[in-house]
Amino acid sequence: MRVVSVAVGLGTPLSAQEPVTAQDYLDFDARQARLGQMLFYDKILSGNQNISCGTCHHHSLNSADGVSLGIGEGGSGLGMDRTPGDGLSLISARIPRNAPALWNLGHRDMRVLFHDGRVEQVDSDGLRFRTPAGTLLPEGLNSVLAAQALFPMSSDAEMAGKPDENPVSAAFAERIDLGWEQVAERVRNTPEYAYLFRRDVREVRSKDDITIVEIANALAAFIGTEWQSFDSPYDDYLNAGTPLPPLAEKGRALFFGDAGCANCHNGPLFTDQNFYAVGVPQFGPGRAFETLIGSDVGRMEVTKLPADAYRFRTPSLRNVALTAPYGHSGAYPTLRDMIRHMCDPITSRNAWTPGMARLPQVDWLKANDFVLAANTQEMARQVAHLDLQPVKMIEEDIDAIEAFLNALTGQSAMQRPLGRPDEVPSGLPVD
Repeated sequence: MRVVSVAVGLGTPLSAQEPVTAQDYLDFDARQARLGQMLFYDKILSGNQNISCGTCHHHSLNSADGVSLGIGEGGSGLGMDRTPGDGLSLISARIPRNAPALWNLGHRDMRVLFHDGRVEQVDSDGLRFRTPAGTLLPEGLNSVLAAQALFPMSSDAEMAGKPDENPVSAAFAERIDLGWEQVAERVRNTPEYAYLFRRDVREVRSKDDITIVEIANALAAFIGTEWQSFDSPYDDYLNAGTPLPPLAEKGRALFFGDAGCANCHNGPLFTDQNFYAVGVPQFGPGRAFETLIGSDVGRMEVTKLPADAYRFRTPSLRNVALTAPYGHSGAYPTLRDMIRHMCDPITSRNAWTPGMARLPQVDWLKANDFVLAANTQEMARQVAHLDLQPVKMIEEDIDAIEAFLNALTGQSAMQRPLGRPDEVPSGLPVD
C-alpha cells in the first residue's frame, strides 16, 4: 500500500468542480494586451537590460522556465540551456524559488500571487492590494496581476541587477519603489512605446503620462488574456457531459473523494489559494529570514507568524502537466513524482536525491546547491511543520490521479493568442 496525505481542517472539499467560462476573467483591453506583449518580452524593464519577464515565463516553456531554480539577471538563454553569465555579470546565486506558470491568473477569483502570497488583493473590487511596497505602492493599478508585475523589476537577482551596476538597481536598493520611475522613463523615451501608449491607452495623451502604472497595467492585460485556458477534456466533461477516459474518471472520483486532493485543490482553478506545509525538499540559496539564513520559511516571511512556517500557496492544477518541475523549489521533475510526494511526503523526502533537481550547470554553485538539503536540523523543522495526515491508497490509484490531472490540460494550450514577438520597440534582443 502507498500512503496519500491530505491537509487536515484547512480547506473545504467540493463534490464537484465549477465550470469556467470567458466571462469569469477580468475584462482587459485587447490593445493594452498587445502593448503588454511587447513589454513582457522587452529587456528594457530590467536594470542592465539583459532579461525580460518572458525569459523566465516563456511561451516555449508553457509560461514558466522549465527548471527547478532559475538563473536570473546576468544569465543568457532559456531553461536548462541558460548560462550563468561571464565576467562582471557572473551570477552569485540561483533564484531561490521555482518560477510559477501564468495560466489563468486573469481569472476573477485569483487574489493571491507568489508562492508566499506576498501580493494579495484585499478588496472585492480588485483595486486595493497588500504588497511588500506597503503605502509606497502606486495608485491606479488595474488588478492584482498589475501589482505583482512590479516586484520582479525591483528584485536584484531577477531583473534589477546589483546595486552598483546601474541607476535602476541603485534606486531600488535605496527604496523598493524608487527604480520604477527610472524604468518608466526608459519606456516613455523610446519613440515607438511613446506612440503605442498614446494610441492604445486612453489615459495617455503624451509620453509624460506613461508611468509605471500604465506599464504594469499593460503587462497585466497581456498576462491575464494570453494564458486563459478552460478547454480541457475535464471542461468538456463539465460543460457537455463528455465522459473522461476510464482511468481519468477513476482519478476524478479519487481526487474529489478518498484521496482528499480537493480539500485544497478546489474551486474553478483547482486551488483554494491558501497556504500549507507539504514538505517539498528544499535546496538552493533559500531566502534569509531573521536568523534562518539560507532557509525558506514560506508564508511566515510575509506574516511573521510561526504557525505559517514552511507553508506555501496551493498551486492551480489547470495545465499542471505542462509545468514541470513541481513544488516551490521545483524539487520533483515529473508530475508523477509530485503525486507520489503528496501520497507519502516523508518517504518521498527520504528518497529524494539531488539528481532529481533540474538545475542549469553552474560549476561554482555546485558546492552550495544542496547544503540546505544536508542540514539535518532544518530538515527536521520542515517535517515537524507538515500540515498532512496520511490516507492509504493503492499503487493503481496513483496512475488514476495522474490520468485525471492530465485531463486538466487545455486542448488549445499550445496555441496562444499573441505568442512571442519577433522584435520589441527598444530594439533589444528577444529571448
